[in-house]
Amino acid sequence: MTDRRSNVLTVCMVVLVIYFLLPLFWLVIASTKNVGDLFSSFGLWFAHDFSFFSNVHDTLTNNGGVFARWMGNTVFYSVVSAGGAAFLCALGGYGFAKYRFRGNSAMFGLVLGAIMVPTTALAIPTYLLFSKAGLVNTPLAIILPSLVSPFGLYLMRIYAQDAVPDGIIEAARIDGASEFRIFFQVALRLLAPGVVTVLLFTLVATWNNYFLPLIMLNNPDLYPVTVGLAAWSSQAGAGGGTTGAVLSLVITGSLLSVVPLIAAFLLLQRYWQSGLASGGVKA
Repeated sequence: MTDRRSNVLTVCMVVLVIYFLLPLFWLVIASTKNVGDLFSSFGLWFAHDFSFFSNVHDTLTNNGGVFARWMGNTVFYSVVSAGGAAFLCALGGYGFAKYRFRGNSAMFGLVLGAIMVPTTALAIPTYLLFSKAGLVNTPLAIILPSLVSPFGLYLMRIYAQDAVPDGIIEAARIDGASEFRIFFQVALRLLAPGVVTVLLFTLVATWNNYFLPLIMLNNPDLYPVTVGLAAWSSQAGAGGGTTGAVLSLVITGSLLSVVPLIAAFLLLQRYWQSGLASGGVKA
């Protein structure tokens, strides 16, 4: 049996883990400090005063509890967008993989090309289009663009190719099932791991989206947490020392905003990893 251990790879992996986890570690440490300790103590260790709970209280109650509204908006935008995008990608990917029609390859080529277009480049055209339709400064201005996921469609097409055997579809047709019934009662169950993957990717992308809500929304009550925290950060920077306390709210709010994402990843990863691994073995 070949020994696959490599000290060089182990060291590289440890360095990468430290590189990715160090900002989160700093965020956890900084959220336990008051404003004075943020600048006077070592950044990667705790200060004498443990101010985490008072920081959380101040964050949740500042400005009439607007942070909770921002979190609620973010959850709403992300869950609706992720669920809709996952369903549309599953439907489209299954169609590309299991049906032969004129223009199939050309249309799928357009999907591949769309993956290369950065979403930031589409933000201004999307804003102009939504402005004409009267959807600017509404939740639909955030949700509708997030439903489109070329990468998710590509992923579901590749996954559906092997995860849904043609024999099962033919058997269902012989039994008299309609095409939509085959999709909803047979294919969708087999596509569940891929759907969860697209769901997780879209959830994270919408949750972290900043530029699109920034240009689409001007009502603070509709802000997601990314834009809201950026507004607080600008307030702290513009006010200098007079608004220094807001800096602690920005740091603590940033920590609170990533907790739901970590929880969603931990809850969904077992469906995600086991499903994709079994698909790879069958292929």
